[in-house]
Amino acid sequence: MTVDYKARLKRVYAAIHDDPAREHSLDELADVAALSRFHFHRVFAAMTGETVSEAVRRVRLNRAAHALARSDAPVAAVGRACGYPNAASFTRAFRAAYGVAPGEFRKAGQALPLKLRTIGQGGHSMFPVTITNEAPRRAIGLPHAGPYMQIGAAYDQLSAELASLDLWPQTRGLVGVYFDDPSIVAPEALRSFAGVIVDADLPLPAGLDELAIAGGRYARMAFKGPYTGFGLAYEWLFGDWLAASGEAMRDAPSWEFYLNTPMNTAPEDLRTDILLPLEDRA
Repeated sequence: MTVDYKARLKRVYAAIHDDPAREHSLDELADVAALSRFHFHRVFAAMTGETVSEAVRRVRLNRAAHALARSDAPVAAVGRACGYPNAASFTRAFRAAYGVAPGEFRKAGQALPLKLRTIGQGGHSMFPVTITNEAPRRAIGLPHAGPYMQIGAAYDQLSAELASLDLWPQTRGLVGVYFDDPSIVAPEALRSFAGVIVDADLPLPAGLDELAIAGGRYARMAFKGPYTGFGLAYEWLFGDWLAASGEAMRDAPSWEFYLNTPMNTAPEDLRTDILLPLEDRA
């Protein structure tokens, strides 16, 4: 009998994302994966590149950072909702990941990169924006329905798929494509795509979808910092920058090209190119 490891690990990631506050024991997650508890952790780490505890911690703290940045819930309540029963344990874990305590993170605006924090304080132009002509790209990956901040679950599933098929060496970069405007579309109705760029001749693996990313003119913003800053970055790019640029938007989705990932990069060092499609100039 052939064992579909990728499907089993996808179930594990889904369980973690569905309830990050839960105490996910190795035995419990081994049952979710339908794998022997003696071998589960070794298989998980070998195929995903992170231990189970690292995966749980990453998902919890990402959820906490978004909650601190986007709500006024008490810090202790945020910690409890993300699986930390007391303030001390939450502070230790959060400081280890973000370099500051949760309260400092919120009070100092640390959820946003420095340049974002200076908007309205001297007219900073935020991050460099260049006009580029992009070649068409082929992406394979998984669709995501729901709040954009929860697309990490789709990336975790995609990572397990690619690792099980030994396809990572054939990828050409990690991308996210976002089809809806979160200011007018309900969070549960938002549509996005978690993918990787691949060559045109790579056969489409079973279980993954394919997406053509249009080429043409784009405004390309070189964003640096934690993903919690994306909201204001988009507001500035679609607002102040677009109004001053004289450019017109093309009827195509914006997308993000991730130059590194939170798996091995500190939040303040994350680098992402945000691409806004533009009409051709006559």
